[in-house]
Amino acid sequence: MPAIIPKILLLNPPHTAIGSRIPDDHLPPLGLLAIGGPLLDAGFAVELLDADYDPLAPAEIVRRIVAAAPRILMLGHAGSSTAHPTCVALAVRIKAALPAVTIVYGGVFPTYHWREILAECPAIDVIVRGEGERTAVLVARAIVTHGLLATVPGCAYRDGGLARATRQAKPIENLDAYRVGWELIDFARYSYWGGRRAVVVQFSRGCPYLCNYCGQRGFWRSWRHRDPVLFARELAWLHRTHGVEVINFADELPTASRPAWQAFLEALIAENVALTLVGSTRAGDIVRDADILHLYRQAGVVRFLLGIESYDAATLQAIRKDATPREDQQVIRLLRAHGIVSMATYVVGFAAETDRDYWRSLQQLLRYDPDQIQLLYATPHRWTSHFASVAQHEVVQPDTRLWDYKHQVLAAPGMPPWRMLLWVKGIEVAMQLRPRALLRTFFSRDPEFRHAMQWYVQMGRRVWLREVGEFIFAARPRSTGVRLADFRGAGYGARPTAIPAARPAPPIVQKILRFARLALMAGIDRSA
Repeated sequence: MPAIIPKILLLNPPHTAIGSRIPDDHLPPLGLLAIGGPLLDAGFAVELLDADYDPLAPAEIVRRIVAAAPRILMLGHAGSSTAHPTCVALAVRIKAALPAVTIVYGGVFPTYHWREILAECPAIDVIVRGEGERTAVLVARAIVTHGLLATVPGCAYRDGGLARATRQAKPIENLDAYRVGWELIDFARYSYWGGRRAVVVQFSRGCPYLCNYCGQRGFWRSWRHRDPVLFARELAWLHRTHGVEVINFADELPTASRPAWQAFLEALIAENVALTLVGSTRAGDIVRDADILHLYRQAGVVRFLLGIESYDAATLQAIRKDATPREDQQVIRLLRAHGIVSMATYVVGFAAETDRDYWRSLQQLLRYDPDQIQLLYATPHRWTSHFASVAQHEVVQPDTRLWDYKHQVLAAPGMPPWRMLLWVKGIEVAMQLRPRALLRTFFSRDPEFRHAMQWYVQMGRRVWLREVGEFIFAARPRSTGVRLADFRGAGYGARPTAIPAARPAPPIVQKILRFARLALMAGIDRSA
């Protein structure tokens, strides 16, 4: 009699964030596909339920899971902090309908909050902490063979009713050792950039910088990249075999190593495929690559998101953003000269801002002259050192499903929420309706550049209206009288964590670290 192949169902839960609900396009869940490939190769029967696509109602999600009857359910979402309440609610309903299923939960939020989750949600059985490709396979094997989870690095579970975690799993040094489970999706369903068939990919993981509001360094622990030629070959295969047109990079910093990034660009150019590449990077890397930006565009790069964050020197130093306004302005000009759209993000709420500060922000942004602008709200996460600096601030948005950077979370001293909204939305309107932006949007001679600008204007208009509508009718920030530290608990700098967050250092130490980081990146460049 043939052995029964254990079945694993991967669940991408519906997300409430504006970024998930507003666009007509929808991208496949790379994180789940990344563990799906290794699970398939390990001999498991694997299926994907992308409940975020439609999105599906909770009752329908449960019905489909019961019909699939998996032995293991693995769930997670790229926006794991804002999706967490939905994940917990679904886990409870799924366990009630299918008591025998083992529910495994992964992502950034559960990686750091495993103690609280296992204590507060009995429906969740196991948590994968950190990178999932290797750990998910080991966890699945332990479950189906009734093995000891205590021997699996990088997970957390209950033992006698108590939450326990195993030792940290080592970072995956060879990112090409695990493949993405592309066969789990129907490529025709997923699109981006205005209806073009699209996927999300990762060339690299991690970031060598120490921005105090970001968890990339803590979660990934080191910067690594895939083999440039193999990666380019995979993208070409996606285009030729599955008709993929748009590649959306999930990397925080794909360009960190110039030799590796240049090798990828040249390999993709050699593949001679018509791909559109969009992603994020840092201003310093673009300045460094001024002499090879023509390769960027030749390979298909059409847009880079740039985290400007602030113009104020004191704020930039406080958040440890290793950049300068002059460099940011230079990068925008360089990108535009090569037909690459610059999407600048600017964050409000890092400091106690006044009307005068917002007016200066608008003036500075006009000097930057980015092609597109997106204003975001500073959002605290317990695993970052930024959390400790705002722990005594009042929470004005208690619904954590809306902690998506597009909703104000913390009170701003001397600035009521309605006036902050007027500044944020007013600056966006002023930037997008200025004559230069309109000329580029509708009269650029470059059809790809013009398409990108028009698509962003369309999406931006809908997001803008949604944000204003939610503020007026549904999700207006309000006084709660509750401090962030009481609402979320102490920051993880106060006790050991699954994956340590970077802690602030004295100024002289920061200078030494910056020098060491530059030396390290030079070493990466030489060895790539």
